[in-house]
Formats: sequence, C-alpha cells, structure tokens
Amino acid sequence: MSPVLSAFMRELPSWFLLCGVFLPVTLLLLLLIAYFRIKLMEVKEELSLTPGRQHNSKDNFSLYKRMKHT
Repeated sequence: MSPVLSAFMRELPSWFLLCGVFLPVTLLLLLLIAYFRIKLMEVKEELSLTPGRQHNSKDNFSLYKRMKHT
C-alpha cells in the first residue's frame, strides 16, 4: 500500500467511516427498496382493477407466441 493511502487510513476516524459512508449508503438502499415495493404494489392494484383478461404469466407467454408467429 502506498504511504499516502496508509497514512490516510490510519488518520481516518472509524466513526467518520461508519457515519459518513456506510450509514448513508445503507439508508439509501433501504429507501430504494421501500420505494420500488410501493410502486410494485400500486401496479399490482392497477392490474387487478382492469376489466377483461386476467394478467398472468401463461397469458403473457401465449401473447408472445402469437406475436412471434405474425
């Protein structure tokens, strides 16, 4: 390891590394997970409210096969 990097790591306080790097990244990832979970729930609710065809993977696959043959 270079002497500059070694001195930097030796002088860097561990609380700064924890509070300044790891904690914000962890909170951001948790926030993204919560956001996408809410969005997924909204989409599922919208799909359940649409009249007509049921939305499941079997219908989507048959639609894909029909589009591929045309």
